[in-house]
Amino acid sequence: MVRYSEDLIEEIRNSNDIVDVISQYVILKRSGRNFFGLCPFHKEKSPSFSVSPDKQIFHCFGCGVGGNVIHFVSKIENLDFRETLELLANRANISLPTLDNSYQDNKKAILKSKVYEINEIAAKFYHENLYKPSSKEAQEYIKKRKLDNRTLKSFLIGYSGTFDELFKLLKSKGYTEEEILASSLVNKADNGAFIDRFRRRLMIPIQDATGKFIAFGGRVLDDSKPKYINSPENIVYSKGRNLFGLNVAKKGDTKKIIIVEGYMDAISLYQRGITNVVASLGTALTEQQGRLLRKNSEQIIIGYDADGAGQAATLRGMDILQNMGCDIRVLQIYGAKDPDEFVIKYGPERFEKCVDSAISLVEFKVRILKQNLNLDNVNDKIKFLNETAKILARVDNSIEQEVYIEKISKEYDISKEAIYGEVNKIKYSKTSEKKVLERAPIKSYLKKENIEKLDESIIKREKMVIYILLNYPKESFEKIKDIITEEEIKGKLNKKIISKIYDNYEKKKQVNILDSFEEEDIINYLSGILAEDFEIADINKCIEDLLNIYNKEKLINERNNILKQLENAENLNNAEIHALEQKLNDIILHLAKVK
Repeated sequence: MVRYSEDLIEEIRNSNDIVDVISQYVILKRSGRNFFGLCPFHKEKSPSFSVSPDKQIFHCFGCGVGGNVIHFVSKIENLDFRETLELLANRANISLPTLDNSYQDNKKAILKSKVYEINEIAAKFYHENLYKPSSKEAQEYIKKRKLDNRTLKSFLIGYSGTFDELFKLLKSKGYTEEEILASSLVNKADNGAFIDRFRRRLMIPIQDATGKFIAFGGRVLDDSKPKYINSPENIVYSKGRNLFGLNVAKKGDTKKIIIVEGYMDAISLYQRGITNVVASLGTALTEQQGRLLRKNSEQIIIGYDADGAGQAATLRGMDILQNMGCDIRVLQIYGAKDPDEFVIKYGPERFEKCVDSAISLVEFKVRILKQNLNLDNVNDKIKFLNETAKILARVDNSIEQEVYIEKISKEYDISKEAIYGEVNKIKYSKTSEKKVLERAPIKSYLKKENIEKLDESIIKREKMVIYILLNYPKESFEKIKDIITEEEIKGKLNKKIISKIYDNYEKKKQVNILDSFEEEDIINYLSGILAEDFEIADINKCIEDLLNIYNKEKLINERNNILKQLENAENLNNAEIHALEQKLNDIILHLAKVK
């Protein structure tokens, strides 16, 4: 039987947006950041079935069923795991391995791992090159761009040498010619000679969201052409599936992410303290890149160039992100052609003000529409009203729609009644709706042996620990793991989940937590935790409070154990009693300090 790799399963899941898939079975309506509908797994009159585009999970708060897109399709179509993957792979035009080609697939997986290694060696080689006396040309360019050492280290910026320096290094480390050529870092000439693809260029490594080195961009240091050469798509690199700088941005606050066009835009902004920035690898934003943005941020600000091509790319990107349910804004900058030029010219504080005042999708589309029309002309004004109504009809939230209509009415001198009339014509002309499929109710998502009579506050607290570990791993794991051990967890399901989380993090496994379990009750229970809103305003304060609670409980348990021993002190000598009393005093002092 063919085994599917974790990378392939992840690719299939990421290529099937959960909202798109579930919308084929359930009528979903947006409410805040999530979508809701009537649960297809049990009968209900009020929608309690929630789908989160951010987390790519579903959960029914009525019957408790939940999971990711694979679990949903498996359950609703009554398919096993292999059949589900086949269906979703086919939907996304992804080829699955078969028994006939399983050997080739295994060979391909080994080659991919070698190419990742080669890319990392190359990135470090180029970076070390940058600091050598022979790299004066690159060092002068770095000074000109005012890039400091922190920025150079964060992006591992480097310099490529001449002819075949990298090829010789890789050969000396034992890599085969096939493996080296697969990396696209070396070309083979007609005469059989091997020549480095990148020579005498500033080297910008491209890493995926997990930090793997997947490709390179090389910038020329003079006025020769081409200005940039980039790695071609290969066994590990697909530019439409990645975002430059996301691995760096994730180290900071990504509640807002600014997406720009080029590497140097992102690097220049980072250099000036704006770290929540990524670049699309080419101006046309793809759905896969959109999913990466939505997964990692609450608000996406498009900062493409102000020229015609940049505006066209902005419109395409906005449509993709809107369909995914993202909160989108558009950066408006004046007096510069792109964010890089603006931040150098006016400074980071002014740039941040532009970020804070970025306009909504509706406002941007209306402004673009107005640019091509003369509103003093009657026909143009009618066209403007009709096209604006189409834009407004797509706004689901009635309050949001009303605000836009009020603003557009005043700004463009069009009566609100006229705008409402055209919007309603468009909205209520859509009479066809998808039919919700009937499905048999499912059993309770907790098996009887897992139903526990524990204090509700303890279970709630343990759920919060799980939620924090999964959503804030950088902030929480190292702080939590030694204090909140598996032994401290009372709930059976919670203990299993936390044990698996710790194991995955310790082994640095990049795996979706829901894929770590086969038991349906755990998957349903865990999706409920992920779907819950714990209203965490300050994550560091929240972690501190949790650790204080657990530390206090440990001290109280230790105090009670000592008191029991002292109650039965007839078997203890004076020295042992004195030691216990001293320990008890220390615990009481510690308890007084714990909040």
